[in-house]
Amino acid sequence: MISKIIFVVDDEVVIADTLSVILKHAGFVAKAFYRPEEALRAAEWIAPDMLISDVFMPGMTGVELANRVRVRSPACHVFLFSGQQNAGTILEKEHGRFEFTIIPKPIHPTELLALIHENL
Repeated sequence: MISKIIFVVDDEVVIADTLSVILKHAGFVAKAFYRPEEALRAAEWIAPDMLISDVFMPGMTGVELANRVRVRSPACHVFLFSGQQNAGTILEKEHGRFEFTIIPKPIHPTELLALIHENL
């Protein structure tokens, strides 16, 4: 069985690294990125099966990143992390409708893994 590739993008290094370790222990190929531009460059060479990204980051939002990754990898599943309760409303106003799942930050690793398994 081929392991699924998951990009984890968060400008908070501890969060990106921790999620990456959790995903690796669960059998995924996980790569942590601390800047959206780094993940976008990597997506030119590697087609991720899933992108897990913080919503609000300096330089590029998670929605912008997800849209650009999806151009290269249309089948990529996208989870956007947000600590703000109204993130979906804010994003819809800024970007229009989007097809990404917004998950709360923080989320228990067991819950996150269950969501990933449901979507991959």
